[in-house]
Amino acid sequence: MIQCGVIGLGRFGRLHSLTLQALENVNLAAVVARRQESVDALLAEIPDTTGYTDLETAMKHSGATNWIVACTTNQHVSVTRKLLAAGHAVLLEKPISEDLEEAQQLAELVKPDSSNLMLGHILLFNSEFKGLSQAAQTQGGVTHVDAVRHRPSTIVEDFAGENPLYAAMVHDLYCAQALTNAVEPRSFSCQYHLTPSGAIDLANAQLIWPDGTLGRFSASFMTPPGMPPRGFDRMEVFGTGWSARVSPNPRPLEVWGKQAEWPMALEIMADETGTTGMMVEEQRCFLRVVSGKQEVPVGARYQDGLQVQRWMKELDRVAIR
Repeated sequence: MIQCGVIGLGRFGRLHSLTLQALENVNLAAVVARRQESVDALLAEIPDTTGYTDLETAMKHSGATNWIVACTTNQHVSVTRKLLAAGHAVLLEKPISEDLEEAQQLAELVKPDSSNLMLGHILLFNSEFKGLSQAAQTQGGVTHVDAVRHRPSTIVEDFAGENPLYAAMVHDLYCAQALTNAVEPRSFSCQYHLTPSGAIDLANAQLIWPDGTLGRFSASFMTPPGMPPRGFDRMEVFGTGWSARVSPNPRPLEVWGKQAEWPMALEIMADETGTTGMMVEEQRCFLRVVSGKQEVPVGARYQDGLQVQRWMKELDRVAIR
């Protein structure tokens, strides 16, 4: 049995715990949160594990040596540093840090193949994107990526200062990174649209790779109340003699009652019958990595996380407002 723990019990930490608990050949040995209330709430759902409010105690007594870190971003580096220094393996929810320089501080503790630090990016394990990636490999690669990711206009006020480049477009940049095998682009350009109050509600970006592959990305906080509550995502990919389109959000299932609902905004499901979707495939990949059965895939390595953070920093630097 592989002994695992989860640190951070917010929305994603809870989903990671529920999913991990249902996986075969895995023991969820520990869940860790800063507040006892968070621990108690999860233990009510998963009584067969042990909860902690102190990481050092959990590391000493739980027996877990493989950890999923899903705490707040400003704790990512400090928590991951402790785990890596103790010889443990980590699946770290992206981003590594909100600050590129801080993210680079983990470099001395990460193995050259990143096998002790895998980044959590569930979209790489989305069934549609996996199909798209396989098509790109068999069809001979890509020459153009066109991705849009639009979110509700209410975010501008509800989360003041949020930038769609960092909050939304980053996901498509990771996907483009995987499709181009992490080759560094040779050209970056970006444009922002500002609201009357000066907030950024739209980011358009263009990346050009050395072989001429062109990527065009758009992310916004512009969708009106009548659209799906998580907005919509679409990616189109073109190559020589082929093309493909994925529309992973909202997913095909729609329910109508008093109002329209899109219950499968994320392909993450874990209940008493088992688990399915992106998160469980990400976790299975992590478990294969720590068992020495697989290398960390492109897009989920430590160096990939640093690369995408550099891309975003450069796009923000050259952005025309």
